[in-house]
Amino acid sequence: MSVLSLRHIVLACGLAAYSLSAAAEPSMVVVPEPALAVAAKTSCPGNPDALGTSRTLVVEPATLPRIGTMQYRASLPLNDHEVVLTFDDGPLPPYSNRILATLASECVKATYFMVGQMARAYPDTVRKIYNAGHSIGTHSQHHPFSLGELGLARIASEVNGGIASVQNAVGDPRAVAPFFRIPGLARSNQAESYLASQHLAVWSADEVADDWHRGITPSQIVRKAMNRIEAHDHRGVLLLHDIHPATAMALPMLLKELKAKGYKIVHAVPAGERPETVPERPATLVADGSGWPRLAPAKTAENATEHAAAKHRRHSPRLSAKLAAALEKKKSKTQTAAVFDFSSLFIAR
Repeated sequence: MSVLSLRHIVLACGLAAYSLSAAAEPSMVVVPEPALAVAAKTSCPGNPDALGTSRTLVVEPATLPRIGTMQYRASLPLNDHEVVLTFDDGPLPPYSNRILATLASECVKATYFMVGQMARAYPDTVRKIYNAGHSIGTHSQHHPFSLGELGLARIASEVNGGIASVQNAVGDPRAVAPFFRIPGLARSNQAESYLASQHLAVWSADEVADDWHRGITPSQIVRKAMNRIEAHDHRGVLLLHDIHPATAMALPMLLKELKAKGYKIVHAVPAGERPETVPERPATLVADGSGWPRLAPAKTAENATEHAAAKHRRHSPRLSAKLAAALEKKKSKTQTAAVFDFSSLFIAR
């Protein structure tokens, strides 16, 4: 897939409508079957002062079918000063890799919601994320912000296509959690009913940090995230994006601030059996000047993403009047820590 084909993916995941091949058998991790289970905290090699991951939380769609108080009545059963980190819209290697390195340096685990086309474009990054111990959910195939308004056949195509692309990219279907976040949080009864029929837990969020806003600075992202978490009973599912440079720069500061204020990180994982790791993909063979095959340098694929990233940053989507009106109506009923500015977020699709 060419880089140009990625330009149609809506990468800014804001709050749009409140209405709102097979690999060799690896070793396995068996997660307890009860909907919620706790695992012991482990030390962080090389960083005794790391924030770390305090516990894992097993999420079973049958028990928690809808998650996130921004749209639903229930969220994850978090204790005081517990936060779950989630990242949407990737992977995009320049920034996904930096975020991955930051999480590793603090032994923090997160949950990713990947766009199918992005996973298909960067399967090596998908596998790197999984092998680092993070959970991988899905976020549709093309990220249509109006998913909830599409016909049932189109909803099914986006949901199933995204899952298939991510499963193929990671190399093992069991590595993909039954977690789905609707693009733009543009929920609808029809979309939620279909997702429930597929036994998928629908994730909204408890807090956002507006990190998709053009021109937002890393310090602003940290301030918005912390203010909203503090205002939301000192806990919650935080929605971020691993496709923006500002988010990648903000994450070290955010983790430092969370630790300073006594917060703990909880890792949401699916129930059941899943591979401990997935195999790395073999290096690509290309012909050199003499016609003999050679291994392509790994950085070649990574460099190609710089052009894609520049294209993504140039997008300036617009929020439709209908969605803006629905959002304003919902905002008047919410009790968030700050006023959201959702202008210039989405393009019609």
